Amino acid sequence: MEAPSIDFGELPAPINELLQRGVRAYRSDRELADPLFRQALALGPRELATYYCLYKIHTYMGNLDFAAGIAKQGMAEAARQAGWSVDPARWPPQNAAGDGPARFALFTLKALSFIELKRDNREIALKHLASLKHLDPSGSVGWSVISELAQGSA
Repeated sequence: MEAPSIDFGELPAPINELLQRGVRAYRSDRELADPLFRQALALGPRELATYYCLYKIHTYMGNLDFAAGIAKQGMAEAARQAGWSVDPARWPPQNAAGDGPARFALFTLKALSFIELKRDNREIALKHLASLKHLDPSGSVGWSVISELAQGSA
């Protein structure tokens, strides 16, 4: 039985197909997923789901330097689409993260906090978490879980 498709939102069909194939491949052959996700990114560098797929699988596989780099690229693209600076310190606080590029930017900053913790860059992670506390005071993207992990690693 084939696993159900993941809803990545509205994407061009060729990109969605590559992402779906990458997700299926990841379940049985992690190395095969990477080129599929990279191909999707090359076809649609504005499609935020491609960045998510890449940084997520590389975080899970322990390729933390690559994961951090692709997360930063995705966060910059999301910020650009939201009409924000690439510098999170200049982002406007959100009452609720909502959806779309603004939410993706905040969610990816949370992911980057986790990746930096895993890379033993605690100070950078704490800086990102302080930004998130200011930008998303309600914690709608779940950054408080990473904050608790950071406090536990102190």
